[in-house]
Amino acid sequence: MKVVFLEDVEGVAQGGEVKEVKRGFARNYLIPQRLAMPATRDSLQRIDRLKKQAEERRLRTIQDMRALAEELRGKRVDVPMRAGAGGRLYGSVTNAIVADALSELLEREIERRNVQIPDSIREVGTFEVRVHLYADIDADVEVLVHPMEMEPDEFLRQLEERRAQAEAGDEDSSEDTDETEEETPAAEADEPVEAASETEEDETPVAEESS
Repeated sequence: MKVVFLEDVEGVAQGGEVKEVKRGFARNYLIPQRLAMPATRDSLQRIDRLKKQAEERRLRTIQDMRALAEELRGKRVDVPMRAGAGGRLYGSVTNAIVADALSELLEREIERRNVQIPDSIREVGTFEVRVHLYADIDADVEVLVHPMEMEPDEFLRQLEERRAQAEAGDEDSSEDTDETEEETPAAEADEPVEAASETEEDETPVAEESS
C-alpha cells in the first residue's frame, strides 16, 4: 500500500515521503496514529505542502529533544526494588521501570523503547543508562537502584562509604606488598666458599724390618 508520511517514523521514512508499506502496517499503525495517509490523487497534489509541514515539525522536534537531552544529563533516577541481604534483587530492573521513573521525574512521557539498558540489572547500586530521544540525540542518566526499605540518599551514602573503604583496603594491600619486597634481603654476592680440605695421607714408605 502506498502512503504519504506526515511525520518522521524512525527507520521507515521521513515526513513528506511517499513510500510503499505493508497494508497491515499502514491500516493498523501509521494511519490511526496520523503518521501517514493513503497516497491518493489529492494527497499527492499536496505533497509539497505536506513536506514543508513535516520539515517544520521535524525542526521543532529536534529542538525539543535537544532541550530534553540537556535536562536529562546529570539527572539521577531513583528506583526502589526488593532486595536480599547481599544486594541481589528479587527480579530485575527493566527499561519499562526506568521509563516510568523518568516520566515521573520529568513530568512527561518517556517511552520504554527509548530506554537502553545494556545488561540486565539484578543488584542494587548505581548504573548508567542511555535514553535515545531522536535520531542521533541521546542522553546518559544515572540510575540508583536501592532497597525499598531505605531512602535513596541514605543508601547512596552507605554505598560511597563502602567504596571508599574498599579503595583504602586496596591501597594498604599495595603498600604492604611494596614493603615486603623492600625488606627481602638480596642474595649476597660474596658468600664464603668453603674449600674442600681433604686429609692428606702420609705417603712416606714404612721401613721394612730386617730379619
